[in-house]
Amino acid sequence: YPNPFNPSTTIEYQLQSNGRVKIQVFDTLGKEVAALVNDYQQKGKHSIIFDANNLSSGIYYVRMQSRNFSETKKINVMK
Repeated sequence: YPNPFNPSTTIEYQLQSNGRVKIQVFDTLGKEVAALVNDYQQKGKHSIIFDANNLSSGIYYVRMQSRNFSETKKINVMK
């Protein structure tokens, strides 16, 4: 939140169990533009600030992967 955002946004997530978490940001062509998390984390609530100052305005996709879970959400950067 917020979405759309400028220049940064907070991504919040909750893990049901301990494990490796990977959060990446992709452009509309599928190119990775940021790797936000790639680490083992404890279960519970977490948040990360995504700074998009180096990106142009447009639509991007945030993908979170953990164990048997994968979700992709659309975000909108407006400058």
